[in-house]
Amino acid sequence: MSAVSVERVGKHFGGVVAVADVSLVVSEGRLLTLLGPSGCGKTTTLRMIAGLEQNDAGRIVIGNRVVSDAAAGVFLAPERRDIGMVFQSYAIWPHMSVFTNVAYPLQVRRRPAAEVRERTLEALRLVQMEHLAERPATALSGGQQQRVAIARALVFRPRVLLMDEPLSNLDAQLREQMRLEIRALQQRLGITTIYVTHDQEEAMVLSDEIAVMSEGRVLQTAPPETLYARPASRTVAAFFGAPNLLPAKTREVRRRGESALTRVEGDGWEGWCTGPATLQPGESVTIVVRPEVVRLGRAARHDAGIVWRGVVRQRYFRGTRTLYAVEVGGARFTVDAPPDSPLAAGAEVTLDVDAAHTWIVRD
Repeated sequence: MSAVSVERVGKHFGGVVAVADVSLVVSEGRLLTLLGPSGCGKTTTLRMIAGLEQNDAGRIVIGNRVVSDAAAGVFLAPERRDIGMVFQSYAIWPHMSVFTNVAYPLQVRRRPAAEVRERTLEALRLVQMEHLAERPATALSGGQQQRVAIARALVFRPRVLLMDEPLSNLDAQLREQMRLEIRALQQRLGITTIYVTHDQEEAMVLSDEIAVMSEGRVLQTAPPETLYARPASRTVAAFFGAPNLLPAKTREVRRRGESALTRVEGDGWEGWCTGPATLQPGESVTIVVRPEVVRLGRAARHDAGIVWRGVVRQRYFRGTRTLYAVEVGGARFTVDAPPDSPLAAGAEVTLDVDAAHTWIVRD
């Protein structure tokens, strides 16, 4: 059963299209991330689900209830949507203690004092903040404020949790720690969650599924592994890491179920790659080759991948890995390799990749 359904939703601000024809389905207990650069429409989409913005087109369903339908004139206020929200700024009230910040959603709902205390302490225990219940909000660190904001969003037991870039104000080390804590908490509670971020690594760590957005539209929705290894377009491929994107033409297609082993021809090279079964010979395509799957100094079988010969131009030591920039003809390859047996600039090298570790996207 879907906990949230967004059906062809759109939003304009004057003459600017912020969101156009966006559709999403989030199943009960799953975490979906809206991922994209600034200005792509992800926060506007989240705010429409929350009821903080009214959609101009389409409808939004939470559980079995239509909370917004532009055509039918239906629009439920945020407090009637059974959602909890964590904002980028945390929105912690500085004049209140930790306890009263978290208790506030229950107090405005006029719950009995005993229930307020019990559920507030329960929410604080979830985020490991019970021992700081009486501390002033102004005496909290950034990570502690973030925990208080999550506890406040969960205290009234909402059906859906919405999170808008909640880690963007934290330093890198704390952000990495909090990702794991948020994911563990979401899975433990089984609460349906929609999360907004521009950080690709954050999205991959947290998500059951990711919706990649650009210019107000969803380009592809899939599990993180699928988006990384089988992107639907060059734009989606380029958003994850720094892949090698090689222009080529398809020459032969051998279909194998939902994919195809395809012979491709590039500028001064040819070989075999994996791609969609719908490919046809003669198409202009882009080959996606991730830096970490390229091998140095080995040669693949003729029908198993691609082999290139090039020259190392730059080497970047990164501790557990070494990054190489390798010139192949007129193209520049990025290779992410183990730090053993380092190669110097000017060294001639052979690069190869298995067909199974490549993917073809149409131009």
